[in-house]
Amino acid sequence: MSAGQAYNEEKGGSSSLGEPEYGHDPASGGIFSSDYKRHDDLKEMLDSNKDSLKLEAMKRIVAMIARGKNASDLFPAVVKNVACKNIEVKKLVYVYLVRYAEEQQDLALLSISTFQRGLKDPNQLIRASALRVLSSIRVPIIVPIMMLAIKEAASDMSPYVRKTAAHAIPKLYSLDSDQKDQLIEVIEKLLSDKTTLVAGSVVMAFEEVCPERIDLIHKNYRKLCNLLIDVEEWGQVVIINMLTRYARTQFLSPNQNESLLEESAEKAFYGSEEEDSKDDKAEPASLVKRTPYVMDPDHRLLLRNTKPLLQSRNAAVVMSVAQLYFHLAPKAEVGVIAKALVRLLRSHSEVQYVVLQNVATMSIKRRGMFEPYLKSFYIRSTDPTQIKILKLEVLTNLANETNISTILREFQTYIRSMDKDFVAATIQAIGRCATNIGKVRDTCLNGLVQLLSNRDELVVAESVVVIKKLLQMQPSQHSEIIKHMAKLTDNIQVPMARASILWLIGEYCEHVPKIAPDVLRKMAKSFTSEEDIVKLQVINLAAKLYLTNSKQSKLLTQYVLNLAKYDQNYDIRDRARFIRQLIVPTEKSGALSKYAKKLFLAQKPAPILESSFKDRDHFQLGSLSHLLNAKAVGYQELPDWPSEAPDPSVRNVEVPEWTKCTSREKRKEKVEKPFYSDSEGESGATESADSEPETMSGSESESGSESGSGSGSEEEDEDDEDEEESEDQSEEKEEKKKKRKETPRKGSLDSAGSEAEQEKGKKKQPLREGKRGSESSSEEGSLTESSSSESESGSEAEESPAEKEAKKKMPPSSKPATKIPKKGPKEISLLDLDDFSPPQPQPVVTSPIVSTSLVTDLEGLTLTDTSLAAAMISPVFGTVKTYELLHRMTGEGLSVEYYFSRQPFPPDSRMVAVQIQISNNTAAEVKNIRVNEPKLLSGMRVQEFKEIETLPPGEMVSVVMGIDFCDSTQAASFQLCTHTRQFYVSIQPPVGELMAPVFMSENEFKKEQGKLTGMSEITEKLTLPDKCQSDHVIVQQVTAAANVSRVPCGSDKEYRFAAKTVSSGSLILITLEKKTGNVAHLTINSEKMLIGTMLVKDIIHSLTQ
Repeated sequence: MSAGQAYNEEKGGSSSLGEPEYGHDPASGGIFSSDYKRHDDLKEMLDSNKDSLKLEAMKRIVAMIARGKNASDLFPAVVKNVACKNIEVKKLVYVYLVRYAEEQQDLALLSISTFQRGLKDPNQLIRASALRVLSSIRVPIIVPIMMLAIKEAASDMSPYVRKTAAHAIPKLYSLDSDQKDQLIEVIEKLLSDKTTLVAGSVVMAFEEVCPERIDLIHKNYRKLCNLLIDVEEWGQVVIINMLTRYARTQFLSPNQNESLLEESAEKAFYGSEEEDSKDDKAEPASLVKRTPYVMDPDHRLLLRNTKPLLQSRNAAVVMSVAQLYFHLAPKAEVGVIAKALVRLLRSHSEVQYVVLQNVATMSIKRRGMFEPYLKSFYIRSTDPTQIKILKLEVLTNLANETNISTILREFQTYIRSMDKDFVAATIQAIGRCATNIGKVRDTCLNGLVQLLSNRDELVVAESVVVIKKLLQMQPSQHSEIIKHMAKLTDNIQVPMARASILWLIGEYCEHVPKIAPDVLRKMAKSFTSEEDIVKLQVINLAAKLYLTNSKQSKLLTQYVLNLAKYDQNYDIRDRARFIRQLIVPTEKSGALSKYAKKLFLAQKPAPILESSFKDRDHFQLGSLSHLLNAKAVGYQELPDWPSEAPDPSVRNVEVPEWTKCTSREKRKEKVEKPFYSDSEGESGATESADSEPETMSGSESESGSESGSGSGSEEEDEDDEDEEESEDQSEEKEEKKKKRKETPRKGSLDSAGSEAEQEKGKKKQPLREGKRGSESSSEEGSLTESSSSESESGSEAEESPAEKEAKKKMPPSSKPATKIPKKGPKEISLLDLDDFSPPQPQPVVTSPIVSTSLVTDLEGLTLTDTSLAAAMISPVFGTVKTYELLHRMTGEGLSVEYYFSRQPFPPDSRMVAVQIQISNNTAAEVKNIRVNEPKLLSGMRVQEFKEIETLPPGEMVSVVMGIDFCDSTQAASFQLCTHTRQFYVSIQPPVGELMAPVFMSENEFKKEQGKLTGMSEITEKLTLPDKCQSDHVIVQQVTAAANVSRVPCGSDKEYRFAAKTVSSGSLILITLEKKTGNVAHLTINSEKMLIGTMLVKDIIHSLTQ
């Protein structure tokens, strides 16, 4: 019987079962309530023998705390109930104690034995709460008890309790820093924890207690990288910031030699397997000769596993990944963060402020990164002033000769704003643009001069200050502007502007010899009423005129100096005395008076108008120190890159001694027996061992960390440890696989080594797939998720590298090529059997795998130039890309995946068919699965699938729904409901799935292409890699990226494809023309310019990846 049921029975169904009425609660504190009777009713309820009354009282007390009311006087009454047997009451008592334990330390100490008993409670929430209360009592005398409790909790079976132990570590450290060594041992133990729940909290403790001990991170580096995707959001932020600093100490700078960072370097690094197996030792030496820099596989692992987090809903996570890429990634790869940061600009103004501060810093060094998103930084009238000024900063940083005209037009509009601070900042921005871009200097200067006639005094004043700085660059050419500004002295009253005009006239008095003395005469009249800054410039002007034109200005100068001699401000008095002695030679004046002209009329360098964010990048981006431009308390400097790479082997993990792995070793021996028995000598065994890390890295991702065999073995070992509980099942599985694999081996003894490698690769893939289905927090699961977000397909990322491995490792002369097709389907069926328990989805994966070149051959048989109407044909494609709609952790055991079947949707031809696979991974059946409340953009429509009444445990069902995306890649959002829960999900289509293939003849294609020129035509140049030179591969890659059909073509250097958008039926024509070498031109003709632009990117990515 649960505590809730007991509570309800004791209440006896009375009317007070509902929420307490806080309005009538004496504890809610009426103004005239007497203090001596305060909370008496609550104390009586807490002293009662009935758990129901205690629970009611505790609910009311916690509600009071939540509303900010003081409930500390109830501490003695509450603390008595800490030993209550009712779990619900106990939980609320602990909530109260965590809040007030620090204030009422003496009373809390009386119950310390109860907290210690709570640490042994069978309920994990009680154990965690007891530890939390214990660590909240800030009394040095109980430090040993806290330390013991933390050590015990760090070994607890529950990850939630271990997480709480990690949270308690910084509290104990702040109470007694002498415990650091013991706490480091606990941190080291918790760092080796494999659960995502603990990872973020223990790294936070590490950062608080011992951030300098990076040696603790070495062994856990790869695990943290792989777990990152599944850690909670704030944990991700902490881990990413820590790994940024770690990477700066352990890897070489990827930008140290940019000229040689080309694709050829990566090809050399990710060399063929034959070279690896032949001479592993000689390879690094040859690489050093070929390329000066090769990225460490662990460095690449970090970049690859953080990239998917750019799509996080949490702005802090996106910001932390952005700073990681800015500080660690090669310049060619940093661009990926721009889009994610621009997305954050749609968030709240506080988030925008932080993001724009960082973008302003980034845009100084990496201007090209944000140039495509220039319009995202245009200012809206609703933006707060500080956001406007930051956007101006970014626009000014991004200004170059190509976009300056657009930016200046924007600035022209901003000057009319009512926000005076913003207008002043805009004028300064115009000045910076004029300084940085020589060809627009005159234009900017003329524009600023026109602003001098503005009615707004602030605009005029700011313009004067900026013009002064610009004139210093070419004073001789602009004497007319100086004359014009001299006339403004009568009207402008802003002190800074008057001072700037006087400085200009004084500095360039030789260019305006007639006007300068007259200006001095006017200023001498009003000298006594001027501001101090203006008076100082009047004295300077008088001195300069005395030195250059003493006939006209001698008396005026003496008059001004006499006025200044008796001024109230001592700065002005001192300046007057100093200048009189300097310029008016007397018997007493020293040697300095000889150099008066050199002192006053020296050539002064033009001021450099720089961004205020220029030097901020020495602070870590995204940090408080960067935001304030001052070192904040607790800030840790970002280390410089090392000159030589530290030893990467420190991150290799051996199997720890404390894991009893006898059963696992037996299991491995059983699996490996066929390799030894079939191969002649020991060559087969060594080959298979060599291929193990390679296959592992191949399945990790396309960028491959094959030299990091340590990471491969580490992941394998950790996954095996996770599976120790279900060893019997896995042994049975592997026995079955052995039987299945022994049959093809008997046929060919001559290729035993390569066969062994192929089978090893096959065996690993399904095993890992199975693990991903059964263990949510395993590293492989997180790794597969991260790689799938890059390649947009979990299943494709798992299958294709294994097939490539198999093809690569096949010896050329050992067997005829007909052997390969037999193995392909076998591998896919193996994957399917392990990935999905029911057999329904197998036809979906296997049946449409048709050679696209074969289909085009078949199309060629029926082609005639006489057919005028373009006919729709059935789609042709290779591998189906599967996307995750609902993760089984989020869906509480219900996992949902979807893919675009590329089949017509019969109920409505304008809808895209989406095949949805729903799996029930729970132990109970799920009922009433349906779609509810679709949130769609205008014009979008959804045809929901029929409600699924029941889905038994362990079963999977496949349904089809139709969505009219209106030729847009915007996501269709809706609720996926069961009988108990609602999940918010969304389906976002790749642009290639918004179309259906069309049958056309060559003449029809040319005719339609002629109609779609000008703005409807997009052409891009690309370089085809060596692997993408054959007709078959090119057609396969294009049809994988988009649902199109091939159009026949007379030239063997040209490929044509045609399709129509599903919703509007607009034609999309694709032409790929091969030029000399590996260069090719991709042309897309379509009325839908946006679709065309996006399709170009997708096809180029597909062809060049």
